[in-house]
This record gives sequence, structure tokens and C-alpha cells, in this order.
Amino acid sequence: MVSVVQNVAIDCADAFELAGFWSEATGGPRHPEDRPGDHETQVLLPEGPVLHFNQVPEKKTTKNRFHLCLRPETSREEEVERLLSLGATQVADHRNPDGSGWVILADPEGNEFCVLRSDSDRAATPS
Repeated sequence: MVSVVQNVAIDCADAFELAGFWSEATGGPRHPEDRPGDHETQVLLPEGPVLHFNQVPEKKTTKNRFHLCLRPETSREEEVERLLSLGATQVADHRNPDGSGWVILADPEGNEFCVLRSDSDRAATPS
């Protein structure tokens, strides 16, 4: 999976736990020195961006939005199901007649992220 975001800081109630969700979602590992209870945690994405998780005492009021591209070998529906099984919740869904489109999911802290299905993704996926 390839992320198209730059480095992002995310305020959340449990930095280590939420970083675990994003580690599973993106396939990028948490920083090897991070431990449960840490107030700052990172997920190191394979190509560039680093997701920074900052533990804050109050509930978040501003949502961060991420855009994630599908893995070429995975259909849009399979990828959405995979992310839902990790604890995401579905917020909105848009499908074009040609099969492209996007779905907005929310992670366990309520941050929204968008899974895209583009022409290039479809071209890379065997029918």
C-alpha cells in the first residue's frame, strides 16, 4: 500500500494503540523503540512519510484525513473489508460506473481516511 500523505501528526487518546492500527493498515512498522504508554509514537511508512502519534488528555475535535491507495493485488472491496476488520468504521462510499471511486473510513480514534480506486489501480489488477 502506498500513502500519498506527507509527515502527519495525529493527536489521540492512546498513541501506541492507534499507531498499532495504522501499522496494520499501512504495513509500516511502529518505531522499534516505542512501547505501550509512550506519549509519542511513530509509524514508519515504507516510502517516505512518517505518521507521528501524540497522546493528549482531551478528546480530539479536529479530524485528520489521509488518502491511501489500494495495493495493486487487492480489489477495492477486499481492501475496505480488510480495514474494517482492523477496527475502522465506514463513513461514506462513492462508486463510479467504471468501478473507480473512494470510501471514507474512520480509524478507532475517529480520524477519517480515504481508500481510493483509480484508473491506474484498476489497470494493475488482473480481472
